[in-house]
Amino acid sequence: MTRSTIQATTAYYEKNPFTQLLRWALATTETLWPRLAIRSAARLFVTPLPHKLSHARRHWDTSWALESWSYENASITLYADHSAASGPYVLLVHGWGGHAAQMLPLANTMRAQGLRPILIELPAHGRSKGTQSNLPQFARAIEYVAARLTQDGKALHAVVAHSLAANASAYAASRGLATPRLVLIAPPASPFEYTKLFAKVFRLSEFTRAAMQKQIEASEGILMRQFEPDAVGPRIAQSVLVVHDSKDSINPFADGLAYQQAIAGARMLRTEGLGHRHILKDENTVRQIVDFVANKL
Repeated sequence: MTRSTIQATTAYYEKNPFTQLLRWALATTETLWPRLAIRSAARLFVTPLPHKLSHARRHWDTSWALESWSYENASITLYADHSAASGPYVLLVHGWGGHAAQMLPLANTMRAQGLRPILIELPAHGRSKGTQSNLPQFARAIEYVAARLTQDGKALHAVVAHSLAANASAYAASRGLATPRLVLIAPPASPFEYTKLFAKVFRLSEFTRAAMQKQIEASEGILMRQFEPDAVGPRIAQSVLVVHDSKDSINPFADGLAYQQAIAGARMLRTEGLGHRHILKDENTVRQIVDFVANKL
């Protein structure tokens, strides 16, 4: 784990004014009531920050039709462009703490190429209901949306996902996600390693971190190791493009490279100086992603 990654993740959580209070509360609880500290850490780990209210009221122009689907104990919000009369459907998925509008540069370029993008906001993000989510739920939600769209006659040509949703999409693809093409943008390689980073940021003991991980795994019925590239890569049959920036301080470039090496025939698009989020709106990068989705690469 690089120092830059620790700094970037710390800065991400520092945007929340309650971070210092949370650190103090967790440290105190670890000493006085260890079991409560474990439960509290697990709850914080599955709570997206910044809070979704900062994105829930974002304006969307009238070309986008909004729809809400109930899902588990929350909901999923879909943004579909009904102005295009033909063309294959493409699902665009934001990352942890993100929102659908982050994928608009890709969506707009796809529309110009005759593709029909569908953007979603996962549970506890944007307009979607819920206050907590996690990587396994991300994967289940992507599978559910793809299956329901297919049932409605909107079979997906591709899934394009950013950050944690890329990790979730790779897992879904390894389980038979019905889409010919898959684009993984800045995927994290190891949720297990992220628990260690989370513990460093919030100054948790290894005992609390390990117990928190076990609690989440037991609740979801799956181990974090099962989401790693070596576990999912050999079972992915789709044509895959991995897009990652060499200076990404959230998910290091080595994470994307691990996916490219684990998935047979996967291509790598390496960018320079775009970081973790600007990669979603860089014109040249967006164009190359859309060309891949449209079978032009």
